[in-house]
Formats: sequence, structure tokens, C-alpha cells
Amino acid sequence: MSIEAEALLQEAKESIEAAQNYRSELQQRLHGLSQARKQVRGSSSQAREGLKRHFSELQTAVARLLTERLSVLLSEVDVIEQDSVRPLDDCQKLIEHGVNTADELLREGEVAIRCGLGEKEDKLGSFTKKALQIQLDSLPEVPVLVDVPCVSAQLDDSLLYALRDRVSRHGSVSSHPPVQIEELQERPGSVLVRWCKVDDEFAVQDYRLQYRRSVSGQYEDTYIGPEQEFLVLHLDPHTDHLFRVCARGEGRTEWSPWSVPQTGYTTLAPHEWCPGSEGYILSSRRNIAMRSDSSPSKAGVLYSNAPTYFCGQTLTFKISATGQVDKRDSIGVCVGCEGEAESLQRDQAVCISTNGAVFVNGKEMTNQLPSITLGSAVTFDMEVVNLLPISNNNNLSEGGNFKLRVTIGSGNREVVFDWLLDQGVDCLFFGCSLAHPGWKVLVF
Repeated sequence: MSIEAEALLQEAKESIEAAQNYRSELQQRLHGLSQARKQVRGSSSQAREGLKRHFSELQTAVARLLTERLSVLLSEVDVIEQDSVRPLDDCQKLIEHGVNTADELLREGEVAIRCGLGEKEDKLGSFTKKALQIQLDSLPEVPVLVDVPCVSAQLDDSLLYALRDRVSRHGSVSSHPPVQIEELQERPGSVLVRWCKVDDEFAVQDYRLQYRRSVSGQYEDTYIGPEQEFLVLHLDPHTDHLFRVCARGEGRTEWSPWSVPQTGYTTLAPHEWCPGSEGYILSSRRNIAMRSDSSPSKAGVLYSNAPTYFCGQTLTFKISATGQVDKRDSIGVCVGCEGEAESLQRDQAVCISTNGAVFVNGKEMTNQLPSITLGSAVTFDMEVVNLLPISNNNNLSEGGNFKLRVTIGSGNREVVFDWLLDQGVDCLFFGCSLAHPGWKVLVF
């Protein structure tokens, strides 16, 4: 094959590869468009169903309220009518009794007048005596109309106008939620979720974060508050979880629409304390260690179950209970486990004491952090600083100068220093040594 033919063949192969890549990129974009269309269609369908369900429930509730109010008002009319008619009925009975008595008296009077002379005197005397007993000049009082109840219903048309005004402003439809998830960052046994406000006109009072397993289950609240990030703990590694966030405006009670759910997961095993250490009791997930009184006089260092801390991560110790302070107390990280050590204040370790003192390779620094108290959170951040090549082929395991830049934070203060090791490490243990019972430490 000539050189020209080989060149043409090579050019053709490159064109075919470029066409394949081009087609693959276009197919990915088609898939993205399909997902976008699916999101628009699906969210629109959910919005319609939500609106129909909400307004149907409102109609039922309003009809029930109006029916109940009508029943109450009709009952009030019935009570007023009964109470007002009762004395009128009593008065009517009294008058009717008087009319009957008068009719009977009239009949007796006419009989007395028409009777014969022999008995007229007796009849007239008896009639006159009976007429005096009836008290013909005494009449019952009949109430005038202005004193009798005239029942009426007062109906304020302003309710309809107010209802029309409220209904016209009730509910809203938006094409984008006011907040969206910005970043999902994997951490050991957890995911750090960060979100941001995308609607500048929406004044946020609180955010609400929920998550669930992507395959099943229901969303559950994990955070409500003003912050824009939260570390969701106790997640199983290599398991997809869906996260979503919404917001509540200032002075309002209802929540905004949810953000587009984002899938996140962690491939990092959770931080765990090592079980079986004398003087310490662990939680079921082994992420909480409590200094017990089973060995009040002696308890060494409680280490992590494995070297699970990697540079570039943030390691956090949360103090949920406190005990008596001792100068040997320490919380920090180390290169390896020394079973006989009584404290992390030793070589190949950096730590902070409960009184705020910082130790590097067993030596106390001049800089000091606030004392550790109930609710304190102590953070460790490390990054590799290479001043000199570790070896000819940059293999960490072959020894040499290895420097880590360490940042320890506690309260609203932090100290930064360089930690020089005689060999390279890519993962570290963490540990704590607490002399007295009562302390409880959560690690994440």
C-alpha cells in the first residue's frame, strides 16, 4: 500500500472515530432532552393533581363549614321563636279563658232577665254576685308589637368579597423552585448536602431538607433551619439516596415547592470506634463512645476500628456529655495504634486536650483553643504539603520527609500548623483518651 493510501486510510479511521464520538455525544444530548421533557411532563402532571386535590378538599371543607354555620343560625332562630311565642301562647290561653267565662256570664244574665217573677229576684242576685267575682274591669295585658321579637338574619356581603379576594390570591404556580441543591459531597458514612437560593426576591426564613432511599421508602425530615448545608449521617455506603430541599418565606407558614431531587451516595465506610476497648462503651453504630466507670483508674486510648480518615476530609468530634477534666485527656488523629499508650499526647499523633491545649508529636504548642465543654465540636482538616520529593518515584511507602498541614477548629477559633512525619501516609487512625467517666464523643 502506498504512503498516500495509508494516509487516506488513517484519515478515514480518524473520521469514523470522530463520527462515532459525535453520534455518542448527540445521543447523550437526546437522552438529556428526554429527561428534561420527562421532568416537565411529570412535574406538570403532579402539579395538576395537587391543585385538583387541594381545591376539591377546600370545596368540601368550605361547604361543610357553611352547612354547619347555617345549622347554627337556624338553631338560633328556632330558640328565639320558641322563647318568644311561649308567653304569647300563655296570654292567648288566658284571654280565651276570659272570653269563655264572659260568654257563660252573658248567657246566665240573659236567662236571669227572661225568667219569671217568682224566681227573677234569686236569679238576678246570683248573677250579680257572680259578675262581681269575675272582676269584669280587669283585663290581661297584651304586649305591643315593638316589644315583641321580630326575628331577622344579618348577612354581611363583605364575606363574599373577602373570600373572592383570598381565593383569587390563593395558591401559585411556579416553573422553578426558589431553592436548589447545589452540591452533594460524600463523607464517611454520610453525605454533605449544600443548597442555594435561586430566586433573589424570595426572602428565606428557614430551609427544610429531606432524604430517602432512591429505591423505596418515604422522604423524612433531616434538617430545618437557616443554614445552607447539612451533613446527613448514618447512610449505608454504595446506596443511592434522593435529597430535596424547600424553603419558608419570612412571616409565612407554608413551605415553597420542593427542589428537583438529586441522587447522592457515599463510597466511604463510616467512622467507627474499635469495640472491646477497656473503659469505653460504644453505641450500636459504633460512632459514639462513652467513657464508662468500669475502669475508673485505668483506660488507655480508644482508637478507630480502621484508618478511615483520609487527607482532604473533615473529621468532626461532637461532645454530647462531659466528665471530670484531666490533663491526659486528648482527642485527635495518629499514624498507628499503640495499645499501651495512656494518651494521644505522644509521637506520631496530633490532638487537643479537654482544656484546649494542642499537642503535636507529644509536645504542647503555644497556641491554645477554647476548653472542650458540652456541645463542643472539634474538627480536624489535613492536606499534604510536599516540600521535597518523597522518593525518586514519589512512592509514599518508601519514606522520606512528609508534611501535612493540619487545621484544628474548636468553637469559633482554629490553629493551623505543619505536621512533619518520617514516612508518607494516605490514611490515619483517630482516637480519644479520657481519664474520667461521663464523657461521650460522637465522631463523623
